Amino acid sequence: MAEVFLASRNTKKLGEMERILAPIVEGVRVLGLDDVVEYAEPVEDQPTFEGNALLKARAGLAATGLPTLADDSGLCVDALNGMPGVLSARWSGPPKDDARNNRLLLDQLADVPDERRTAHFACAVAFCHPDGTELVVEGRMDGRVLRELRGSGGFGYDVLFAAVEHPDLTTAELSPTDKDAISHRGRALRQIAPLVAHALR
Repeated sequence: MAEVFLASRNTKKLGEMERILAPIVEGVRVLGLDDVVEYAEPVEDQPTFEGNALLKARAGLAATGLPTLADDSGLCVDALNGMPGVLSARWSGPPKDDARNNRLLLDQLADVPDERRTAHFACAVAFCHPDGTELVVEGRMDGRVLRELRGSGGFGYDVLFAAVEHPDLTTAELSPTDKDAISHRGRALRQIAPLVAHALR
């Protein structure tokens, strides 16, 4: 069985990636940070999603010797000039706290009319292989920021975000299958999965 390391301990993200990779990469086992010997994770200090994803994938490969996937993603709000962007997970300051981030975002958009609350989720997924191969792909999900929290699925800003494909539901109200079909991470993973499969042969 081929093993791929995903540089994350977010169980929901691991599950999402495994669901998407499983039908494409036959017999693959996805390992997370809790499945390998602990190592010093790099500080995500790059100005782009691509830069942070590569940083994490390179560090994971160096620490484990396994083919490594890493992603960086975030919410880019048009009325906030693309922020929180790469700062999405720590928008309200340390420690990371989804509830506090969502409250801050609602406060910042309180006076913004509905038609100007457009936003998109962006994701970069990097893959680094021991043979020196490095790949990065990007995915995007367009939509808008709502005025109230809704739903119990997903994580992060999902409780506030309605995608254009499902304008009456937040991505936290979608089934995992429906979310995977349109999500920024799902789109990026479906792009990179055949490349990962080829590299693992």
